[in-house]
Amino acid sequence: MAVRVCFRMDRHLGRGKDYLRAYQTVWPEMLESLAQTGWRNYSLFIRESDGLVVGYLETDNFDEAQALMAAKEVNAKWQASMVDFFDNEGRRPDESLEQLTEYFHLA
Repeated sequence: MAVRVCFRMDRHLGRGKDYLRAYQTVWPEMLESLAQTGWRNYSLFIRESDGLVVGYLETDNFDEAQALMAAKEVNAKWQASMVDFFDNEGRRPDESLEQLTEYFHLA
């Protein structure tokens, strides 16, 4: 059974165009790895005024999907390319996401 997952991250206000441009050309091997590790129906949203990034995905087990993705070499490379866009106190962006609690859903 799939679960819906929503998370947030805070992006630096600078270099917003560079950040969005990176997502216009996500590496094919990164997309393939996300699919292989169970990330489905994955979307990112941004509030440009303050850098808030919100992600949504569906997966069978989010902890497992995160762990499988973290073990991928392409993910380490992607996270390294994204680190300057976030203020994560030395952590990779994928290590600093804050999962949100779902409290209502209308199907």
